Amino acid sequence: MIKYRSTLIIVITAFWIGFVKAQPREQFVKVIVAPEHQDWYYHTGEKVIFRISVLKDGNPVKGIDINYEIGPELMESNKSGTEKLTKDFLKVDGGTMRTPGFLRCTAKAEYEGVEYSGYATAGFDPERIEPTAVEPNDFTQFWIDAKNELASIPIDARMTLLPDRCTEKVNVYHVNIQNYPGNARVYGILCMPKTEGKYPAVLRVPGAGIRPYYGDIATAEKGAITLQIGIHGIPVIMDDYVYENLRTGALRNYPGINLNDRDDYYYKRVYLGCVRAVDFILTLEQFDGVNLAVAGGSQGGALTIVTAGLDDRVKYIVPYYPALCDLTGYINGRAGGWPHMFRGVDAEDPVVKAEIKTSAYYDVVNFARYVQAEGYFSWGFNDNVCPPTSTYSAYNVIDAPKQLLIAPDTGHWSYPEQQKKTNAWLFQKLGLE
Repeated sequence: MIKYRSTLIIVITAFWIGFVKAQPREQFVKVIVAPEHQDWYYHTGEKVIFRISVLKDGNPVKGIDINYEIGPELMESNKSGTEKLTKDFLKVDGGTMRTPGFLRCTAKAEYEGVEYSGYATAGFDPERIEPTAVEPNDFTQFWIDAKNELASIPIDARMTLLPDRCTEKVNVYHVNIQNYPGNARVYGILCMPKTEGKYPAVLRVPGAGIRPYYGDIATAEKGAITLQIGIHGIPVIMDDYVYENLRTGALRNYPGINLNDRDDYYYKRVYLGCVRAVDFILTLEQFDGVNLAVAGGSQGGALTIVTAGLDDRVKYIVPYYPALCDLTGYINGRAGGWPHMFRGVDAEDPVVKAEIKTSAYYDVVNFARYVQAEGYFSWGFNDNVCPPTSTYSAYNVIDAPKQLLIAPDTGHWSYPEQQKKTNAWLFQKLGLE
């Protein structure tokens, strides 16, 4: 019995649409919350003051009640109150945290019968956050055995040219390759520069969901091989209604499928499929044999780290707000990563115990410990999907060269400025500038 509890890739040009859709919509009245420290960063034991303002047409609104709650991110609040907004902004004492983590202030205000809200999250020594995820004693052997079994299976790559998607500089193919186990396959869109030569490669791994893919043509036109894969073992060029039917049917809540069985859990095939995608790239005569990057956001951020942790052929990684990090956070009194599978559960329940045991073999934290690739990471403090407590849990155990770009006020989305910086870093590493 499975009890699943449900609460984009780093792409260039057109692919950033996935991130834009995740950005918060504009509201008639805006409730603005921010810690007084400009970088939203505090040391443990240091008091945080939150400033709350309400704006309409860019001007402060006064004389309305502000309801606020303060507590660790995604957990129950430990302080609340109501105060009237008599000045341009209200100052609220948020207290402090004694251990590294994130403290959030959520404020609500009613204007002309409509409730508006906003929140901000202060980080307390986040670089000192330690994961709750525990690495199983046989973690490395489990994945060595799985990769050995994968290696024994022929790649059996099949490529179909998509003439309507090709450009003057790039050929575009729908590809599928043999994966593990059985007859499972990995499907994706390969973009290949037409000019003869040797090129770096970028593997684009997807955010959560079931959808078609169109390939990273823009990066290929800069002079790189790009492979954008799906994870569900289905073609990625079908009509939208097929994916919609799968989203609401057979693949609904797929992160919980077989969560009580480490050998048959849904993500085993997914993680190995990423390794198999790397195998395929290395068979391409046009690949330069060295410069291989993996990039993705959310679930794709998780798969980016997992791929690098499993495969030392990966040289560079660019993960945005990775999911599946520190999944056991909730059963240790703090926020855990997407898909929040252990939020509000009874950790002593036998079914839950089995799921927790399985999750340790798939928690991104345990792969992060083995990453050797150089990385450029980015996320925000306001992310409710992949909370920063979880993402820092993985980031802090990575011992390879790394950089972290924080945009504190972002949630599960990114600014164009973040995208520009991460793209510049990746292009420079791959020699595309």
